[in-house]
Amino acid sequence: MALPRHDSDAEKPGADEILEFMSGLGQAYLGCGEQSPKVELLLQRIATAYGMFRSRVVAFPTVLFITLHDGARERVTIADGPSQTLRLDQIADVYALGAEAQRGVVRPADGLRRLNAIYVTKRRFGSAGAVAGHTILTIGLTMLLESTPGHLAVAVILGAMVGVLKLLNRDGRLLAVPLPVVAATLVSTLVYFSLRHGLSVNPLHALIPPLVTFLPGAMLTLGMVELAYGDMVSGSSRLVTGFIQLVLLAFGLAVGAILVGAGHVNFPAPPPAVVVRWVEWAGVFVFGLGVYLHFSAPRNSLPWLLFVLLTTHGAQQFGVWLIGNDEIGGFFGMLVATPLCYLIQLQFNGPPAMVTFLPSFWLLVPGAVGLLSVTRMVSDRTAGIDGLTVTVAAFTSIALGTLMGASLYRWITERVGSWHLQIGSATR
Repeated sequence: MALPRHDSDAEKPGADEILEFMSGLGQAYLGCGEQSPKVELLLQRIATAYGMFRSRVVAFPTVLFITLHDGARERVTIADGPSQTLRLDQIADVYALGAEAQRGVVRPADGLRRLNAIYVTKRRFGSAGAVAGHTILTIGLTMLLESTPGHLAVAVILGAMVGVLKLLNRDGRLLAVPLPVVAATLVSTLVYFSLRHGLSVNPLHALIPPLVTFLPGAMLTLGMVELAYGDMVSGSSRLVTGFIQLVLLAFGLAVGAILVGAGHVNFPAPPPAVVVRWVEWAGVFVFGLGVYLHFSAPRNSLPWLLFVLLTTHGAQQFGVWLIGNDEIGGFFGMLVATPLCYLIQLQFNGPPAMVTFLPSFWLLVPGAVGLLSVTRMVSDRTAGIDGLTVTVAAFTSIALGTLMGASLYRWITERVGSWHLQIGSATR
């Protein structure tokens, strides 16, 4: 007489199914911009949750290697890197799915279907919201730099133009790589053309804000973080890729200057910008609103997003006041932002840390300094090299702040957990 078959045994996923799900989720994590060591850790937790206690994961920015052993034989898969860069709402959905997978409460086949659905999710605010959001975040950054009527008018025009350009290429693979060059060329051409016809603006403060979403500040900083963790392959590849992206943007700026007859990139020396303090803080708020719209942030995340941005900016300004050095200010910004993002996610049931973490990187824009430095090398090699030295100091300080912020969060949670245990034992 045959023994009855338990439903739990019948529904237990196989190793091949788990491996395929882990591969797809790993690609999604990389598309979120997650660090390679963190991707390896998350995937190993998922394997353990599904009963695969002998797993190995090696993650690089462009490839994944995963092996599973189900007790009978070992299975190996190699997966390409992320197929697309994800929006903030998609990032939130990926991390929500990953959290369920780490508890083993979602079937791998269902997880794959949900993952495919995440990739084709439409923008929450539509095409108009994406363009409006890019325009608004450009205005916000301009308010941080120089909030004269002329600069704000330029920000509106150029921010909307780049937003439309990105929207037209949202499904196109042909211009995926040269799009930053095309955008930088158009922006540079319009700015220098306007300067030649009497527009009184600081070209540095007009060129950067509309191109900020192309700046690889986060990539450069994460590369430094991975190098600090000893992940030399991933860290080096991110640094090289980020620098190449800076070079492409600088090339586009140089081409735009040449097209209007400048002959080379010429940065005049306008008087120092004077930004009213309340306008600067309002710029952070406006920038956060633009990020929320353009990158389609998840529902109920706007208050948390603005809170992190304002806190990060305040910490950065405090560091500049304390040390007297703009490049070191990023250290204080990320020292506060990193534990704050994790606390919001894990202690207050807020959005995933990456959703509030990435805009903080974009606000600090360490890549902006590097872009200007590389561009200056076209006309003044000595100034360009000096600027690159400043850039290295800037994103190194941000990377160090990120590392120490993560350690600070770990210390806080351990202390709070111990305190809760002591309170609980005292009340029994």
